[in-house]
Amino acid sequence: MPTSAKYLIVGSTEPYSGKTSTLLGLARQFQEKGFQLACGQPIASGTTDPWLGRPPEDEVQFLAQQLSLDADRTLSPLLRTNEEAIHKRIRGEDTTDYHQHIAELSTPDVDFVLWEGVGTLDEGSAFDLSLPQLAAVVDARVILVARYGSPNALEKILAAKQRLGDRLVGITLNDVPNDELDTTVTELKAFLEGRGIPVLGTMPHSALLRGVSVAEVVRQLNAEILCGKERLDLKIEGIQIGAMSVNSAVKYFQQRHNTAIVTGGDRADIQLAALETATHCLILTGHRLTPPELVLSRAEEVEIPVISVELDTLTTVEILDRMFGRTPVRDPLELDYIYQTAAEHFDFDRLLECLGA
Repeated sequence: MPTSAKYLIVGSTEPYSGKTSTLLGLARQFQEKGFQLACGQPIASGTTDPWLGRPPEDEVQFLAQQLSLDADRTLSPLLRTNEEAIHKRIRGEDTTDYHQHIAELSTPDVDFVLWEGVGTLDEGSAFDLSLPQLAAVVDARVILVARYGSPNALEKILAAKQRLGDRLVGITLNDVPNDELDTTVTELKAFLEGRGIPVLGTMPHSALLRGVSVAEVVRQLNAEILCGKERLDLKIEGIQIGAMSVNSAVKYFQQRHNTAIVTGGDRADIQLAALETATHCLILTGHRLTPPELVLSRAEEVEIPVISVELDTLTTVEILDRMFGRTPVRDPLELDYIYQTAAEHFDFDRLLECLGA
């Protein structure tokens, strides 16, 4: 295998940590420095979220489009680790030596090959393609993305260091609350650096990136659009439940902005109250009950989408809550934010130094 290109894998300690966003931000900086790139995803997570369905299958094409890469500089997944694939492996129906297959891939004539890993260090082990195994076969360095939040995140990072050793070039902490950025930099960074783990970036929490569009909500909930089809691009940054008296609901709804308000299809009083706030979507639950014409007319006036689902309120809220931070980044505004944030909060020069570039 040619060895001119350096391989860099963006992995994570747990799913939905922000690998794609991190890879895009890094790739843009590589290109701005004049480096030639290839990118890909040799193994993709094919597991099904019981609430959100299958992950996107066009990730590599999306990356190639954003980075203006030709087909010979991209690698689509050779394997998806879905349930069917794992059962075939267990039954001996799939005996492919994926490890050898990766080793025999031709290396593009570029400076760096950036690969996106799967959700965890262990996923792919049944196929001899866990993150440490994948890194070993192409002699890759690894950047880990860890979603900041609890002491468990710290322990996962330390455990990853033990497994990856010197292949771990550094980590980036993602989704750090803005009021903890200074604390994280001064305390947690010092702790990790003292254990030989460079902290290359601390990315602030972004409601923009964690939010979901009304269109995505409609798709995931299999909802019926009652009005506001032209406003499905609105972003939802949180959830509020309308299950109280009207007077209490008004005060409650006014406490937050850009939310989805979920209430029963038979609560016209709550629906009207919700439409007088800064909500971005009104979701009516339970057997697709049609609201009064007064509600729909008012929704049209204030340009708030109203959708209806057959699910009960609790199930609807559970699905919505799992969507935040888990839907693919595609919106141009989100992409611009990613590139700007990476430029401001990631120490790219230090990364190049660690890579010997």
